[in-house]
Amino acid sequence: MPIFRIGAAATAGSFFEVGGVLASAISKPAASAPCEQGGSCGVPGLVAVAQATQGSVDNLRMIASDQIESGIAQSDVASWAYAGTGIFAGEGPIKNLRAIASLFPERLHLVVRAAGPIQTLKDLKGRHISLGQVGSGTLVDARITLAAGGLAEKDLSPEYLRSGTAAANLSEGTLEGFFLIGGVPIPAIRALAGTTAIRLIPIPDDVLTTMHEKYGPYDRAMIPADIYPGVNVATPTVGFHALWVVSVNASDDLIYAITKALWNEATQRLLDAHDPIGKQVRLANALDGLTIPLHLGAKRFYREAGMSVGDGPLGAPD
Repeated sequence: MPIFRIGAAATAGSFFEVGGVLASAISKPAASAPCEQGGSCGVPGLVAVAQATQGSVDNLRMIASDQIESGIAQSDVASWAYAGTGIFAGEGPIKNLRAIASLFPERLHLVVRAAGPIQTLKDLKGRHISLGQVGSGTLVDARITLAAGGLAEKDLSPEYLRSGTAAANLSEGTLEGFFLIGGVPIPAIRALAGTTAIRLIPIPDDVLTTMHEKYGPYDRAMIPADIYPGVNVATPTVGFHALWVVSVNASDDLIYAITKALWNEATQRLLDAHDPIGKQVRLANALDGLTIPLHLGAKRFYREAGMSVGDGPLGAPD
């Protein structure tokens, strides 16, 4: 069986961290010991790998063009791709996208040095800020956040950096702040906060309201206090969900087997070892925030698990 690739963004982000666990969990090479004897509990004969990519936008386009078998993507970006709206308006709808599961909640982070002058979103004017890598969901939503806050991209001195590079540059003082979206805590920000005093900038209610009215179903969310070293206050921000996405053309039996492997006890133990993000990946939340239809193979698994998949986008077969 060929390799099953999971597009998982930059190596310093939460997509890549969880993508690596998923790849291990669903893989079961031919010579593996039986699951009940301590071997892999994945899909017999399947070899999966997490592949570093530019992020959500890149992943969806590569799935649509059969360059990768699957990928992790933000729920808002997936909804635009499926409908052919937002940044995908010039490409037309990508109707071959399907979901395996909603994996974990995500949060928009706007990170600055604690010793710097930036206290609010409006303080970004004229500042040297990374908006995220080209092809990432972070860049899309950084632009939307700025617009909702009354700022144009040209009002800043913008960079378009991978998460690890942005964190390193902020630590060195060559960058004043950066946007990054991911599950809490994001590895790159956690590592940065361990060596450099940082501040997280809140996204105010009026900005969130404008984002919701103009661009889609954004949620109010919080980044809890003490998740990152030295950040001892909760930060109001924007919430999303991370979806595991495949093509409609993937075999129903294969996706059923992958979904079953995702939610077995052995996989949960692997995920639990990646606390706290891994512990947020739970079967009870697998249908939260879905913005594209479920793959029929995944839908079969959830039906057998006694979960309701009959209404709205969950029930749409095409």
